Amino acid sequence: MSILRRNNVRVTGATTGRPVVLVHGFGCDQNMWRLVEPLLAEDHPLVLFDYVGAGRSDLSAWQEDRYSSLDGYARDLVEVCEELDLRDAVVVGHSVSSMTGVLAAAAAPERIGALVMVCPSPRYIDEDGYRGGFSAEDIEELLESLESNYLGWSATMAPVIMGNPDRPELGEELTNSFCATDPDIARVFARTTFLSDSRKDLETVTVPTLILECEQDVIAPREVGAYVHAAVPGSELVTLDAVGHCPQLSAPEATASAISAFLSPGVR
Repeated sequence: MSILRRNNVRVTGATTGRPVVLVHGFGCDQNMWRLVEPLLAEDHPLVLFDYVGAGRSDLSAWQEDRYSSLDGYARDLVEVCEELDLRDAVVVGHSVSSMTGVLAAAAAPERIGALVMVCPSPRYIDEDGYRGGFSAEDIEELLESLESNYLGWSATMAPVIMGNPDRPELGEELTNSFCATDPDIARVFARTTFLSDSRKDLETVTVPTLILECEQDVIAPREVGAYVHAAVPGSELVTLDAVGHCPQLSAPEATASAISAFLSPGVR
């Protein structure tokens, strides 16, 4: 099966320059980057794709055993990079895909030369000495609600995740994105996401890394951004003047500006 067709790969932007791969998170697809895309396209070739099971990917390629761990999603990313023969690419991963980028960079260092983590969280569940933002009971309740009534869960949770209650159209867009995902696939991806613990994986990062967090984010509170920053040697942490877990939609100019500054010639 063609990787480009399997993952609905799209290449756009500049014909020269350092390639930037934009990677969506749980319940989303590449369309979530549409407001950032034109702001980066002038200076960089851009690669966008959908994980198998998301968006316009080939759903027949989805396998529960592969996508029951973040390694399966990292393999999608690496295989896209290999198919396009990318070198020194910058992987911009949103939410859980920040950790997918970490795994992919370790697996294919010749392909990936820098990481941008947008609202990352290596672990969502609190532990002694670590605040992920949720208790184990919170996460189990969230997953049980998702599995029993996915559409209802989406309608309730998407506006909370998005934040910005004064801009309800943003929450509606995320709701629609969640609802477009097959519930059985979403169930697996949700458990893979919210039960993951990638803290040890952060120690493997050796490439330049930018961490973007929002002023307020119920999914990845600022304590998490500080933890990731401390765990990745030499990383940069930028706090966006934004609210919610999806700044590529709620604050696309600020998000793109921070990425562009990180990748400015002579800087990276």
